[in-house]
Amino acid sequence: MGKRYEAVIDKIDTERLYLPAEAISLVKETATAKFDETIEVHFRLGIDPRQADQQMRGVILIPAGLGISVRVAVFADGEAAAMARDAGADVILDEQAIANLQQTGNIDFDTAIAVPTMMPKVGRLGKLLGPRGLMPNPKSGTVVQPDDLKRVIEEARAGRVEYRNDKQGNLHVVIGKASFTEEALRTNFDAVMDEIRRARPASAKGMFIKRLVVCSTMGPPIRIDPYAALSRVE
Repeated sequence: MGKRYEAVIDKIDTERLYLPAEAISLVKETATAKFDETIEVHFRLGIDPRQADQQMRGVILIPAGLGISVRVAVFADGEAAAMARDAGADVILDEQAIANLQQTGNIDFDTAIAVPTMMPKVGRLGKLLGPRGLMPNPKSGTVVQPDDLKRVIEEARAGRVEYRNDKQGNLHVVIGKASFTEEALRTNFDAVMDEIRRARPASAKGMFIKRLVVCSTMGPPIRIDPYAALSRVE
C-alpha cells in the first residue's frame, strides 16, 4: 500500500457496518487522489447465478447524474439514422459501419442503442460488444423504436446505468464522483437500492444482500449495513 492509502485506511473501522450516510461521508473524505475519483457501490448477492430465474439485469436512472461524459452510438440506417442524428447521437452505425467495426474492433463509444431492424446485423458484433457490456438488448432498454431514440439518448447522457450480475453473484454500480455533494451521492445511492430491492428474484432465498460496500477509485472499501440501506435508515 502507498502512503496515501495507508493514511486514509486508518480512518475506517474495517469490522464495522456503517449507516449509508456515514459511509458516503467517509468515502468522500477518503477519496484523496489528484483526480476526481468515481464512486461505486458493490454488492455480493444471495443469488445462484447458474439459475436463469435468478439473474439480475436491468437499468437504473441515476437522478443526480454520473458526472461523466458519455458517447452514445446508435445502430440505425435510413430514416432512423437521421432521427438518431437529430436526437444527438455521437456515432451512427449503419451496415457499412458495422462491417468496418468488425474489421478494426475500434470502439469509440460508451453506450450503444439499436433500432429493432438493425439487430440481425448487430448480432455479428456479439463477441466484440458483449464482453464490454455494449451489446444492445431489449431487456436493458437499448433496443428501441426510432420514435424513442431521443428519450433513450437523453437518459444515457443524464445518468442511465445498466447493471448485470457476474458469475459469482456480484453487482457493481457507479453512483457518481467524489466531487459530488453528499446529498447527490445519497440520492443516487437510494435510487440504486430501490432498484435492487425491486428486482430481487422471487426464487432467491435467504439473505439477499450478503455484502454491501461503497468505495472510490483509489480508496478503501467501506462496508454498509444492508438492512439500514434497504430500510433507508440514517
